[in-house]
Amino acid sequence: MKNDNVRLKCFTSGFCIYLGYCGYGLSPEVALTNRNMAVQSWIDVLKSSKKTALIHDGKRKIHYLFIDGKEMAEEYDLKTDELIVRKWRHKSTLGAQGQWQVEIGDPLVVPVPSSDSDVIKENCSNPVFTRKDTKTSFQWRIRNLPYPKDVFSVSVEPSERCIIIKTSNKKYYKKFSVVDLDRSQLPLDNSALSFTHTNNTLIVSYKKPKEILILEEELLKELKKLKGTGEGDVDCKTQ
Repeated sequence: MKNDNVRLKCFTSGFCIYLGYCGYGLSPEVALTNRNMAVQSWIDVLKSSKKTALIHDGKRKIHYLFIDGKEMAEEYDLKTDELIVRKWRHKSTLGAQGQWQVEIGDPLVVPVPSSDSDVIKENCSNPVFTRKDTKTSFQWRIRNLPYPKDVFSVSVEPSERCIIIKTSNKKYYKKFSVVDLDRSQLPLDNSALSFTHTNNTLIVSYKKPKEILILEEELLKELKKLKGTGEGDVDCKTQ
């Protein structure tokens, strides 16, 4: 039971990496078996969580409560089944409710008093980093990057399990992990990575591996079984 709790904390944090699951120092056959076990473990964690469903504004909204107290909220487009929002909330060490942290979707807007001249507002021309996935790819968009495409370099750094974006003019640098691959302990593949640049926006895509596609399809089937309440209802159905 202790090992299960440790595993859950790692999965729900999104950043804990089991080197054995990733395959370092193991034969290809054993590494593949371990990765498959990790993927299945994550889907099992999701299935065993307490879930609340709500149908509202053309979206299927799911709230997850895990046994360690962490919360996850997702929103799916009812027509396309695309995941458009995923965010997490953790309690502090003193038990206080933390702020929602967005993993997929637009960043949460923090209101700033317009009348307070002493408040330094964020420059609207600064680069804005967001994640908006498609059915087949993880996708990140960085707005306000007015440079030609050939200035950008996008690559995978396997040793750090991250993607690195940088420019030859040294105007922008970003390093970030693919938390879905970390949770399922899947390796990063540089050949799955691509990018394009249009309207001052850099769009970085990473083709989802088959393990993730299967996981997402299996999870969506489970979520559709939840009898979510409609707009205007008070109580949500849980599982």
